[in-house]
Amino acid sequence: MKNKPLVRFIVFLIINYLALYIGVILMENGPRAEWYLSLNKAPWTPPGWVFGVAWSSIMFFFSFYMTKLSFKFDFFNKELIVLYTVQWILNVSWNLAFFNNHQTISGLVIIIILWLLIGYFTFKYIKTLGVYTLLIVPYLIWMTIATSLNAYIVLNN
Repeated sequence: MKNKPLVRFIVFLIINYLALYIGVILMENGPRAEWYLSLNKAPWTPPGWVFGVAWSSIMFFFSFYMTKLSFKFDFFNKELIVLYTVQWILNVSWNLAFFNNHQTISGLVIIIILWLLIGYFTFKYIKTLGVYTLLIVPYLIWMTIATSLNAYIVLNN
């Protein structure tokens, strides 16, 4: 695994899609729940199917990004592992806070921290990865949209 890009990519892909799977479980009925349907949502809220397509695509590209990044450092680099793990935990915990526990303010705090972390990844390693930084840009864009949607709900409900 240490020097095999395909193996690393598959590992990152599995871990990233595991985050999505756990997130879906934690959000239970989520976007179909009466609680969520009754919220005053932002006018720019995309249709429900967009979220699944966006997250699936983002995690696919993020797996490539992390694979490329992981080869720029020593194997099992502590900084990368910590950053990646925190990102994973925040990503999963947002579903629990927002959809499961209906804690929109906690969800907003989590998503802002996640947005900042993805921004950190993007700009900290842009010189290291060059053009491959484009692989994380969809994640940063989506986090910007998702943060605005969560903020709108907090401010308007």
